[in-house]
Amino acid sequence: MKRKLLMIGNGMAGVRCIEEILKRNKSLFEITIIGDEPYPNYNRIMLSNVLQGKTTFDEININDWNWYIENQITLLTNEKVTKISPAEKIVETEKGKMLLYDELILATGSSAFILPIPGNNLQGVIDFRTIQDTELMIDYAKKYKKAVVIGGGLLGLEAARGLIDRGMEVHVVHLLPTLMEQQLDATAAKMLKKDLEAQGMNFLMEKQTISINGTNRVEGISFSDGTSLECDLVVMAVGIRPNISLAKEAGIDANRAIIVNDIMQTSEPSIYAVGECAEHNGTTYGLVAPLYEQGIVLAEHITGNSTKGYKGSILSTQLKVSGCDLFSGGLIHEGEDMQAIIVNDQFAGLYKKVIVKDEKVVGIVLYGDASDGNRLFNMLKNETNIKEYTSASILHKSGEDAGEAFVLSMSANDTVCGCNGVTKGTIVQSILEQELTTFEHVKNCTKAGASCGKCKGMVESILAATLGDTFDPNAAKPGMCGCTALSRDEVINEIEEKGLQTPREVRIVLGFENEEGCSKCRPALNYYLRMMYPNDYQDDKSSRFVNERMEGNIQNDGSFSIVPRMYGGVTTGDELIKLGEVANKFNVPLVKVTGASRVGLYGVKKEDVPKIWKELGMRSGYAYSKSLRNVKSCVGNRFCRFGTQDSLGLGIELEKAIEMVDTPHKMKMGVTGCPRNCAEVLTKDFGVICVENGFQLYFGGNGGTAVRECDLLTTVTTEEEVVHMAKAYVQYYRETGIYGERTAPWVERTGVEVIKEVLLNKELENALVEKFNQAKSTYEEAWSQALKNQLDLYEVIRK
Repeated sequence: MKRKLLMIGNGMAGVRCIEEILKRNKSLFEITIIGDEPYPNYNRIMLSNVLQGKTTFDEININDWNWYIENQITLLTNEKVTKISPAEKIVETEKGKMLLYDELILATGSSAFILPIPGNNLQGVIDFRTIQDTELMIDYAKKYKKAVVIGGGLLGLEAARGLIDRGMEVHVVHLLPTLMEQQLDATAAKMLKKDLEAQGMNFLMEKQTISINGTNRVEGISFSDGTSLECDLVVMAVGIRPNISLAKEAGIDANRAIIVNDIMQTSEPSIYAVGECAEHNGTTYGLVAPLYEQGIVLAEHITGNSTKGYKGSILSTQLKVSGCDLFSGGLIHEGEDMQAIIVNDQFAGLYKKVIVKDEKVVGIVLYGDASDGNRLFNMLKNETNIKEYTSASILHKSGEDAGEAFVLSMSANDTVCGCNGVTKGTIVQSILEQELTTFEHVKNCTKAGASCGKCKGMVESILAATLGDTFDPNAAKPGMCGCTALSRDEVINEIEEKGLQTPREVRIVLGFENEEGCSKCRPALNYYLRMMYPNDYQDDKSSRFVNERMEGNIQNDGSFSIVPRMYGGVTTGDELIKLGEVANKFNVPLVKVTGASRVGLYGVKKEDVPKIWKELGMRSGYAYSKSLRNVKSCVGNRFCRFGTQDSLGLGIELEKAIEMVDTPHKMKMGVTGCPRNCAEVLTKDFGVICVENGFQLYFGGNGGTAVRECDLLTTVTTEEEVVHMAKAYVQYYRETGIYGERTAPWVERTGVEVIKEVLLNKELENALVEKFNQAKSTYEEAWSQALKNQLDLYEVIRK
């Protein structure tokens, strides 16, 4: 019979521990998780990116609802535990539930510290810990203009950056003379402050807040020096307090947090604690890496495996603070018997300090370039003797390949990817067992480098050290596929020079190993040829992915979703009635408003897809294709009091102008009616911000895992110019992008200034628009024909 494992808390540390338990033994426990938020497990660290508009709430989920179902985990959300009875092994909730357990894990996390000052309970005073907090800040930013963030640490700066991006004027109030004093020394902190001021952030240093002023809601704050500041919103980011009241009331030993031993066991033998609520050897931790280490130790112990136990963690921070690259680990200030190796390149904005004691690294502070962070931090943890290293290049061995020499000295347990907790041993084992040969292979298999990508160089060094002479560093260079060694540009040049007209002709003439092609080159060649010969080339539907062939997204159960075009999210009563009638006729199990402001039909049977399209008579929303997916827009000056232009109308016009035309990868655009940026356009492939005197145009953004903020292209005065420039931009991307490459990496590869130089050349711009219009006309014709012959088309696809 399975033992009952109950966990209080549904956060990152606790659920990671459950993941580790499932890896070791999926059949050992009957697992129940209780969370006080109404959400599945999400990445709290990424809330700042949501606030800044770089990503969405859905995209920061770590484990969605299905994960709990698939692992047979009972999840109780929006439920608070009120009592733990260790003697009876019972937990009670505020809703009256009585839950038995054999083992209990406390992962209750922490709460934001709210300054005990007058006015701290006024409306408009919030902390920054949860999705609800983030939603509240986004909502306030739409209504108010002036914000104060109390606290100049990492969280406070990220909150400030997000509110600035939401259109607010922001002051950061900090009690001490330097920012992020726990992670940066005075020099690095001064550089950070200067960079953030250049981004529009205001600072009030060495200021002690004594009251928050207002009647019902915030109107301002006052300081101990007699000065004050008007504001509409106050964000508290001054620290956290571990949530320990449940444990203390149950008689479990606690100091600042719940006291645990090396196997994360509390004073009650059947109760454990992990995460921010746990105190080990007098220390509590708030960063993700040590909390994950605790979870692994507990998983080993609770599943009956031997473990050396948790011995504490050396902390490091490697994050993008509002676009400012930094890393720190260990000590940040020199003490007695210590020396510092310092590189301070003021021209390039780079600062690197390595603190050394007894020929060993004991501290690291990097600002402006954190690429050496992982390497130096592993040297710190391993107490590497640096006598053989030269300090001139920040501790690379003289006359050797530093990367490869370093990975050879690493142990199997050393961390390579801090973001995803991937060790050298995991990577080496995967390389050998899965026959991995490139960084991309390793990334896809182990997740190393899948987040910030800063460990790519180290991963490639591990590949070189593991594979020896068989490792080919050029194998990862973008080519067409495994059928040919020719790159994309070489294939395009050969097609033009030899006048090749069909994919098969390309493969035969250019000597592809497989004359029939593969799943990578078939769709790519089909795209390139249609892009090059829009009037003459006949689109090969069989070379497209199944989603494109079926004009619907395949779902995890083999059914499909259908998403009709709904320009700007605007619809009519007749359209909604038609959608309802079709959904009922074909027994569609789910009708949902999508994230792109359209109505989607989900769970459609494969054989019903073409029939539904025919009955709807609506244009496809291309929610599955490599083309423009949608143009997100706010209502603009049609309704909003802040709107400067008709962003909704422009968004619809832009969507109609660009839709259907194939691009190397999917594209998303946005138009926002004012600089408050409600449509989150600065992480779109092409974004428009409406201002009083016209339209600011941005390009190359991405809001996914590898977030990239847009670059400013230019400002134009008319809607016609916006559409004209968007067409030129899309066509240039079509002509120079690699199939499967989003605009963000395309911009990085091509160069921001190169793209601007092309698009801002009126002659080149006009030529690109002419070619785009020519291509668009062929797609319009093809769609009309496909709509007329939808059922016949399905028969061809089915066969």
